[in-house]
Amino acid sequence: MTSSGDYDIYFGRGRPLRYSQVYATLSRLARDGKAVAGPAEQGAGPERRRLRHHRFGGGGCRAVGWPSRRRPSRTLHSELFAKVVLALMLDRPAGRYLDAQRAAHLQRMRELTELKQHGDLLDTLLADHALYRLEADLRWIDHTAARLGLLAQAVRR
Repeated sequence: MTSSGDYDIYFGRGRPLRYSQVYATLSRLARDGKAVAGPAEQGAGPERRRLRHHRFGGGGCRAVGWPSRRRPSRTLHSELFAKVVLALMLDRPAGRYLDAQRAAHLQRMRELTELKQHGDLLDTLLADHALYRLEADLRWIDHTAARLGLLAQAVRR
């Protein structure tokens, strides 16, 4: 990646780049000796410095240790699950929450399907990833809704 424009093209769709986060991350890399600042570059706007990975030149991926080390999460955390359990703990209608989530998921799936029909390859692949996650959530919502009585008993013990 050579600029924020690259980020916007490949990763920023629907999630703009927060420059404060970029600068904080770059500062930590420099502080930890994983990057060194190059000479100042003049241009329109404030002075800029390119950071290079200290040992590997432009090999920034090595600096942060990925992608080779990335593994699926080992935690069992789910916001959907937490909200259903909290609803049951507070004697709220968890079934209605699941119904509302199902409707929201289906609406988002329609939007993503529309994006795939009119987008480019990047849009299609990103939409596919989001659709597969939503499909998994929908399976879980249906599975949990069918067992809501048993879950309520377990939560109230």
